[in-house]
Amino acid sequence: MRYCKRCLMPDTRPGITFNEEGVCSACQHYDKMKEIDWEKRWEELETLAHKYKGINGKNGYDCIIAVSGGKDSHYQTYIFKEVLHMNPLLVTVEDNFPMTQAGIHNLKNISEEFSCDIISMKPNIKVQKIVMRNTFERYGKPTYFIDRYIYTYPLHMALKFGIPLIVYGENVSYTYGGADDEDTYSARKQIFNGVASGISTEEIVSYGVKEEELFFFDPPSNEDLGKLDPVYLSYFVPWNSYRNYVFAKRRGFHDLTHEWERTHHVENFDQVDSRAYLVHSWLKYPKFGHASATDYASRLLRYGLITKREAIKLIKEHDHNLDPLAVRDFCEFLGYRESEFWNIVDKFYNRDIFEKNEFGEWVLKEPVWKVEGIDREM
Repeated sequence: MRYCKRCLMPDTRPGITFNEEGVCSACQHYDKMKEIDWEKRWEELETLAHKYKGINGKNGYDCIIAVSGGKDSHYQTYIFKEVLHMNPLLVTVEDNFPMTQAGIHNLKNISEEFSCDIISMKPNIKVQKIVMRNTFERYGKPTYFIDRYIYTYPLHMALKFGIPLIVYGENVSYTYGGADDEDTYSARKQIFNGVASGISTEEIVSYGVKEEELFFFDPPSNEDLGKLDPVYLSYFVPWNSYRNYVFAKRRGFHDLTHEWERTHHVENFDQVDSRAYLVHSWLKYPKFGHASATDYASRLLRYGLITKREAIKLIKEHDHNLDPLAVRDFCEFLGYRESEFWNIVDKFYNRDIFEKNEFGEWVLKEPVWKVEGIDREM
């Protein structure tokens, strides 16, 4: 494995690239942010807002914001409701897992704090369990069913309500390194970024699901998509997830302080809505050798909030250590014994980058803390 000399992200992250100096594309894009004329980008956003403001009449919704209730959702809603003075309809998809107290509070708070309506989809739980079991056991992608709706449902609601403008937070592939490596305002290609693509609906039906039970599961037709204008807010403003967290706390957002100290995370404010969902994001670890701890340690390094030595310590202590409460909620929801769960996970360990130690534990062959000189500051 090769690690970014600046942020420690490994080259096993799908789609990430490195330059000749050994710096990853995410760090290169972060540097480019300093060269962008943000005043000009903001003017572009104001022009876009003006184009759609009042499109459905004086009291009608004029944009849709895809939200989870998290820190970024609070910031997006603030920008469009209080700064641009639009009338957003907030759209969310529930994952049907037991929610944390913070998650319950935050979704309520975003509506009350910014005085916005929320439409929430609660997907068919019976179908969800069937699909989750299959996509988990076959591909190690247990939340594919939910993630698909997270991407498609706002598009369908936009068409039903006649609201072309759909607002998403950040372009994850561009900001953090991925296959869709383009600095663009348009989120039209987001559905194809790999999180919620790659498994055909025909295969999903073959699991024993009826097509009529998958309403909204597929994205709208290309003709209908052409009627919409989905955008990334991160194109128009200098996006910083930690700054969004600091802002959201001032507007009533709750992190997990005093509720849950997660063993595989290095922060307490990202993806706080439910425990079981985190199994999905952690499964990057056996496949690619990094998970949430590396993701956030890398961001905090770019932001200048921690040192490399601090980041390496966090990664070593947390990245491998999937939280037991996440496993428990996941297994209870799907009816697995925990031994079954770990036997399935074992199949997804990448033998090219992992080996078992004397205790039978999977360990990285080339962990970042064993790379000579990697902790030197650049």
